[in-house]
Amino acid sequence: MKQRILLAGLAALCALSPLRAVDGFPSPSVGMEHSPTKGKQIAVLAGGCFWCTEGIFEQLIGVNQVISGYSGGDAGGAHYEIVGSGKTNHAESIEITFDPSKISYGEILKIFFSVAHDPTTKDYQGPDHGRQYRSVIFYKTPEQKSIAEAYIKQLDEAKIFPKPIVTEVVPLVKFYMAEDSHQDFIKNNPSYPYVVVNYRPKLAKLKKYYPEMVRK
Repeated sequence: MKQRILLAGLAALCALSPLRAVDGFPSPSVGMEHSPTKGKQIAVLAGGCFWCTEGIFEQLIGVNQVISGYSGGDAGGAHYEIVGSGKTNHAESIEITFDPSKISYGEILKIFFSVAHDPTTKDYQGPDHGRQYRSVIFYKTPEQKSIAEAYIKQLDEAKIFPKPIVTEVVPLVKFYMAEDSHQDFIKNNPSYPYVVVNYRPKLAKLKKYYPEMVRK
């Protein structure tokens, strides 16, 4: 926690990195269609501190719930202090429950790549360094896998970012819910220094470039 506050100045610069490509950011060539009927699907993503990613996706129309947690490791290592060592292979992740009739998996990935984090930094996001802050798409179905891989290829070939995307696309084995203190962290701590520096610029970009997707 202390490191996140001490490095807030650096974060102010780093937080802008993935956002410079938002204007005119391409949609996935596949996976954008909404389902004709209401339902429930799950997406699990990791892109740095789960406080910020949770906060961004909670803003979206069609997203019913976002839970912060850990994916990539086993149950024994799914605790904040242990994950923080970077040795458990867990990544700070979010589990997004969404209605595919209102928001598609492709739209979720578009927000993930264009606003929620920088997909070109390996094992870190802004001031947060370590394997636990890597960029990952944990797919639940073959369809999610194909949409994710195709989108990454599309973005790389279009050179949307100045560096190649390093996001891992791996099967979801298990999602472990994080401690209660990490759930709805931004809602409960809107003035926390890390939130002010890292989250608010992303929220501003989300509202500016995707107003039709944001809850009123």
